[in-house]
Amino acid sequence: MPPTITSSLAHDYNAHCRPQVQDDDENDAYVHRITRYSDGTVKLRNSNIELMDQDILYHLALGSESHDLPEMFGDVKFVCMGGTPKRMENFADFIMEEIGYKLPAGTQLQDISAYSYRYSMYKVGPVLCVSHGMGTPSVSILMHEMIKLMYHAKCVDPVFIRIGTCGGVGIEGGTVIITEDALDGQLRNSHEFTILGETVHRPAKLDKKLARELKSLASSDDPYDTIIGKTLCTNDFYEGQGRLDGAFCEFSESDKMAYLEKLRDHGVVNIEMESTIFAALTHHAGIKAAVVCVALLNRLNGDQVNAPKEVMHEWQQRPQILVSRYIRKVLQQLGPLKSLFGHQGSIKSPRRFKLVQQESQAHD
Repeated sequence: MPPTITSSLAHDYNAHCRPQVQDDDENDAYVHRITRYSDGTVKLRNSNIELMDQDILYHLALGSESHDLPEMFGDVKFVCMGGTPKRMENFADFIMEEIGYKLPAGTQLQDISAYSYRYSMYKVGPVLCVSHGMGTPSVSILMHEMIKLMYHAKCVDPVFIRIGTCGGVGIEGGTVIITEDALDGQLRNSHEFTILGETVHRPAKLDKKLARELKSLASSDDPYDTIIGKTLCTNDFYEGQGRLDGAFCEFSESDKMAYLEKLRDHGVVNIEMESTIFAALTHHAGIKAAVVCVALLNRLNGDQVNAPKEVMHEWQQRPQILVSRYIRKVLQQLGPLKSLFGHQGSIKSPRRFKLVQQESQAHD
């Protein structure tokens, strides 16, 4: 279904942005048509960007004129995102081994966005590993700038994958969960935006074919289950997820359990805080995307995450293993990697680079 938009925004959207469509397949075809150039590179749904002298990706410490973004990122095929900088640094090291990417002697991976002090980004050949922080506002900021980065770098059909953690609903800790549908707190398969004071609903659609392909890469030898199901995305960790252990709680344990059972009856298998914004913005940009998480506990059995640290560490590697299998499979189909390590430091204009660096550092 198309986004639900009210008042003048609805008029502008219907008059200038898209025709009426009959079904999801036709809608998907329409989105792809307006978000890709003929060569498959990413096209933005914002004509203002083309009129700008320079587009500063403020929170990434990159700029369209200060950096040679096509040289640096033009070969990117996969953008993998996770909550913390350390988790994505670990994933960068892991995927480098998995795909056989070699760094020049005496060098190491660098945080490309180090000067932003907000997000971390590591490039391993065709794989970008980026931290997105916690919750939908943080993810939204990063997603806007990552989609613009794909545009400026002239990337061809990139795939976005969120790798995270979650709470299971009737699912035991350690289970890997691939999101089929991302639902908001009212169990709608959309994300609600407030734009110019008005409410806009955009479909929170993920690529079901990609989800099935990821599921097919689970091995019978894996000592854990990998499943596909619906994911509930909430606005906070405590009350929004029906926890009894927050600073405030104005419902009973029986209320909580009734709510969790309602979720399970609706097909929800896990709860987290990022999937709807991730799905809505990737779908709006026409980017193939998936969410792969590991459950840290079964919420039907409690609220607090209390598994031993070493167990938690091993569990968090499980989604990374599945995603690495997918990346290896695709890269094997594309052919051998070529080393593009030197491109990470491509500065187009030293003067503009310094200005972008200062702008990103201005409010640390």
